[in-house]
Amino acid sequence: MYSSSIADAPLVREPLHAPVAHLIRGGMIEGIHYGSVVVLGADGGVQFQLGDIEAAFYPRSALKPVQAVAMARVGLPLDGELLSLAAASHSGEERHLAGTRRILELAELTEDHLRNVPDMPYDPVVRDAWVREGRLPSRLAQNCSGKHAAMLYACRLNGWSLEDYLDPGHPLQQAIAEIVEDLTGQRIARVTVDGCGAPLFSVSLHGLARAAARITTAAPGTPEARVADAMRTHAEMASGSGRDVAALMRAVPGLLAKDGFEGVQVAALADGRAVAVKIADGANRARVPVAAAALARAGVDPQLLTEFQGEALLGGGQAVGCVRPVRSLEPVAVAACA
Repeated sequence: MYSSSIADAPLVREPLHAPVAHLIRGGMIEGIHYGSVVVLGADGGVQFQLGDIEAAFYPRSALKPVQAVAMARVGLPLDGELLSLAAASHSGEERHLAGTRRILELAELTEDHLRNVPDMPYDPVVRDAWVREGRLPSRLAQNCSGKHAAMLYACRLNGWSLEDYLDPGHPLQQAIAEIVEDLTGQRIARVTVDGCGAPLFSVSLHGLARAAARITTAAPGTPEARVADAMRTHAEMASGSGRDVAALMRAVPGLLAKDGFEGVQVAALADGRAVAVKIADGANRARVPVAAAALARAGVDPQLLTEFQGEALLGGGQAVGCVRPVRSLEPVAVAACA
């Protein structure tokens, strides 16, 4: 069971990562991805760990569900698609832009009030279309715009200032920091600035998994349950068409999943089983199969995870290898790739 007390902040140190995935080409290990993995059981206990799950690290966008819970706790009235978008690293599709505009309209604000960094859409197909059409980077297209619009709406509802809503000392960011500590069960180790300009809080990989589990096991109607329901029901609003994290939530019933830049993945089931992954070199090609293997370790039927076993390595246009989680992580033996 989870304790109601808050532990000390994790240590800021060089993480003691371990091999978590092999690049296999022609039956030989060509490269190794290092990282860390934690699997929690339904009782909150550590069922499996690899690498360093207690060192301080930056969860990046994998922390967005927690930020969305914090905004819901201070009165953000969104639900469904728009609440999912508030926790999103979206692809910049038109529905994402339209949803962000809608949140701003509800707050009686405009795109000019956003303080995230202007960018092109995250999805490469959507981005290429923008380039062909001569469209420029915008705050609305940047993948965190839904979160920023929701932050502004929360500030508007609480009478907080808008211009400095990204300042770590702002009441909104202080409220978010409080919920980060509440759900992770530990003090924040360090605060910096995320890619979008928002404060980024450092916790441990263990703490991130614990937070996801507490969100998925919360009582119906709570801010935590509202966020989990919104993201699971509207997975494409929290990510985008063709994104692996949305496909993962569709494939595994009741799963809440969120990715983050630099090789971070967190996922939790409705009964509290949870996994968190950090790939040391930030590689997405290792994040997906390692997360899938961790979910199988947590008891998810491996048959539900077959499409997430990793991309093929090509030679002359033919598959000659693969990215494969290390044997200690995979719960069942699998056939070796070429």
